[in-house]
Amino acid sequence: MRIFDPHAHMTSRTTDDYEAMYASGVRALVEPAFWLGQPRTAVGSFIDYFNSLLGWERFRSGQFGIRHHCTIGLNPKEANDEALAREVIEVLPRFLAKDGVVAVGEIGFDAMTAAEEWAMKAQLELAVEFELPVLVHTPHRDKAHGTRKTIEMVIESGVKPEFVVIDHNNELTVKDVLDSGCWAGFSIYPGTKMDEYRMVRVAQEHGLERILVNSACDWGVSDPLKVRKTADAMAEAGFSADDIDRLVWRNPVEFFAQSGQLIIDDIEAPDLTATFEGSGVLRGER
Repeated sequence: MRIFDPHAHMTSRTTDDYEAMYASGVRALVEPAFWLGQPRTAVGSFIDYFNSLLGWERFRSGQFGIRHHCTIGLNPKEANDEALAREVIEVLPRFLAKDGVVAVGEIGFDAMTAAEEWAMKAQLELAVEFELPVLVHTPHRDKAHGTRKTIEMVIESGVKPEFVVIDHNNELTVKDVLDSGCWAGFSIYPGTKMDEYRMVRVAQEHGLERILVNSACDWGVSDPLKVRKTADAMAEAGFSADDIDRLVWRNPVEFFAQSGQLIIDDIEAPDLTATFEGSGVLRGER
């Protein structure tokens, strides 16, 4: 089984996770720019982070046989430091033009503040300018209202709905998102958001068109193998191998290929015995 995880924060994960993901069938992923657990205090910390997504993490992922892509953006949680947010958005264009950037994101709402709305609007404008898809975070609180507001802003922005994936959906939001023409993303979690069995029921009710599933694995309690576990649950429920391949591979390829930056080709199987001058941490110049 081939798997493309379209939302995984691998900066927060270990090499064991990469090994397990490869063994489960993961061959490609997208890492959205994210917050780091505590607020950043200077634009330079964002610049270093964006560079790490484009360089080090891409290289690290490749060591384990997985193609790494990223999205670049100011996340909604940190949009509320308004002075810093403006500095970050000023530097985004230099990163959105880089190889391997397949969308603007993740942007959207966290606490539904005016600052978050301003930052989202500014980044939707950048998506239009750079002709990139958009990955949108929906709030954990008052999700239905946040999702409806997100759809309104997408429509007003001029971004084509098929260029937008609205993520972290549940049973209460999926119909609105699909009716809007946007893609609907689902984060499969051990204890929150969605689990694989609820996701099976959503797929049975709404079909597979414009549906993405992801692990959204991050610093918290999460599972980088949840896309594979969703695929297994679908097989148990009677979905065909073609249906499963569509959901966990062809759909994310179709969405992110719109960026013109997607690289989907075979890379060498990982050589986990390789070292750099006696260290197990390889270097990019190897």
